Amino acid sequence: MAKVLLADTNFSSQPIYRALLELGHEVHVVGANPADCLAKVCKNYWKQDYSDVTALEDLIRSQNFEFLVPGCTDKSYESCLLAGKGRFPGFDSQEAASSIGHKARFRELAERTGLSVPKRYLDKESDLLGTVIVKPVDSFSGKGISVLHSPGFATLEQARRLAQQASPSGDCLVEEFVEGQLYSYSAFLARQKVVNSFLVQEDCTANPFVVDTSRVLANEDHKHLLDALQENVETIALHLGLADGLLHTQFISNGEQHWLIELTRRCPGDLYSQLIELSTGVPYAHQYASAFLGVREVVPQGTALRAVMRHTISVPREQSFNHVTFDRRLMIERYIPLCLVGDQLQASPASRVAVVFCREDCQEKLDIIYRAALSRELYRAVG
Repeated sequence: MAKVLLADTNFSSQPIYRALLELGHEVHVVGANPADCLAKVCKNYWKQDYSDVTALEDLIRSQNFEFLVPGCTDKSYESCLLAGKGRFPGFDSQEAASSIGHKARFRELAERTGLSVPKRYLDKESDLLGTVIVKPVDSFSGKGISVLHSPGFATLEQARRLAQQASPSGDCLVEEFVEGQLYSYSAFLARQKVVNSFLVQEDCTANPFVVDTSRVLANEDHKHLLDALQENVETIALHLGLADGLLHTQFISNGEQHWLIELTRRCPGDLYSQLIELSTGVPYAHQYASAFLGVREVVPQGTALRAVMRHTISVPREQSFNHVTFDRRLMIERYIPLCLVGDQLQASPASRVAVVFCREDCQEKLDIIYRAALSRELYRAVG
């Protein structure tokens, strides 16, 4: 049994916490909010802001933690990397982490290695063509993003200011707006090779830049795309010398071409791990945690793909919350409540009502429910 620190107390990290317990370890958690899920569940809770790298390093040293595991936020991975100072398994070099987590630096890496990404517009370019998207280089959940059609100087500067305000580093990226279906490709690496991967369709209903609906797709139906993505990921892994573990990629495809949008090495949030586990039977959270324990696991074989959908119940505009009325019959596998009756809900992604996992007998029936979710005809959040 090892003494392990999990740097995240949010509900999305609970599967990681449970995986560490099931592996037989003494698990501690750290986070600033005592109302968070794991702060209330874990008896070994440290009330501390893990974004304070110096304080996190002091905690690690004083408690003699043997392993350090990041949770489901970019800041968690970044802080663990810096505080760990190369003493713990599963982490990349600071240079490699920056090349992945910083959107502009990742675009530069992709251009050097021949990977497909949206075209960047540099500050010196004034003749922007078509539609562009302006985004922070190091933010998440759709914060600070603007889409501009035929942008002029004034609108571009306004969008830049908005993105810079949402960026911890005060920097932004201007690039072409590519259209197509959003997906994620979640791959586990060993010696810079993909040993297990999952292709997930991702959609946004309450906020155009925040994923709230997703499902795992059958690998055999997308072999050509998966082969290309595996080659992309292994190129990145080899070029940067990445450690074993998860490399999670979001990309857009129009059916003929795909563009890599962003990468991360931390576990995706909103219980993404549970979508994979319920759909395939593969213990995603165990596999994620094992890399930070220095364990190269034998990759388990999944079961036949089950028809499961993950949806985050949220609202597109501010309102009060009383209850959720479902407008269709659903086989609900899991319902994880995230708010209380009487709460004042903010527009997505500031507030979430619940995460719900629905299943069907077959993929054809799941298609019907999925389309209803996309058109926001599955339920109503009543104030």
